[in-house]
Amino acid sequence: MTVIEPGLSVRDGFAEGPLADAALSRTGRTARLFDELQEQTPTLTDARRHDGVHRALRHLTRQPPPAFQVDSYTALIRRGMRIDWHVPDRLPCP
Repeated sequence: MTVIEPGLSVRDGFAEGPLADAALSRTGRTARLFDELQEQTPTLTDARRHDGVHRALRHLTRQPPPAFQVDSYTALIRRGMRIDWHVPDRLPCP
């Protein structure tokens, strides 16, 4: 086991500890936010759809996401493309 910092270590190529658990939790919440957004998209304006994508990505990264990424996901959702956000059981750490 390699300790990266307090609360985060790597064992057998996967991150472990409270910080890894928090990252997995944020990933799961982001997936749920995208699912909710995609279910509601027929009733949303473009601005609300854009805001929903921005909030979901911001929840994941804890900082403002790049505008091009928000615009890209928003356009895909607007066109009816499904975004399936994969949530792993464990975080790979090369």
